[in-house]
Amino acid sequence: MATMRVIGPEGRVAGNSTAASAEPPPEVPLEIADSAGARRRGLLGRTDVTGALLLTPARSVHTVRMRFAIDVAYLDRELRVLAVRTMRPGRLGLPRPRARHVLEAAAGAMAVWGVRRGARIVVRDAG
Repeated sequence: MATMRVIGPEGRVAGNSTAASAEPPPEVPLEIADSAGARRRGLLGRTDVTGALLLTPARSVHTVRMRFAIDVAYLDRELRVLAVRTMRPGRLGLPRPRARHVLEAAAGAMAVWGVRRGARIVVRDAG
């Protein structure tokens, strides 16, 4: 499984209160759905999610038949956050212009991780 870190718009790793923090911020577990079947399945049928799910390529998502609310971040080609939304179950998200990837997580998680407009997601492969 891959992991991700969030680099804030100011260029620092999100979650650090000081630039000289002795302890690095935690890496977030990340699943990558890069096939049509994996993107179609997404988080359907789950009761929660540990970490995040990156749908690639993707421009929009829906929460029809979902069991819980999710945070959705729309990312451009460079994995820069264009917008973040919280979606309740049973909703259809509109496609975002310039979006090439979508990051999904449990509702409230992205605020904790510092995912906001202008931040950049850095993906590290665990293999």
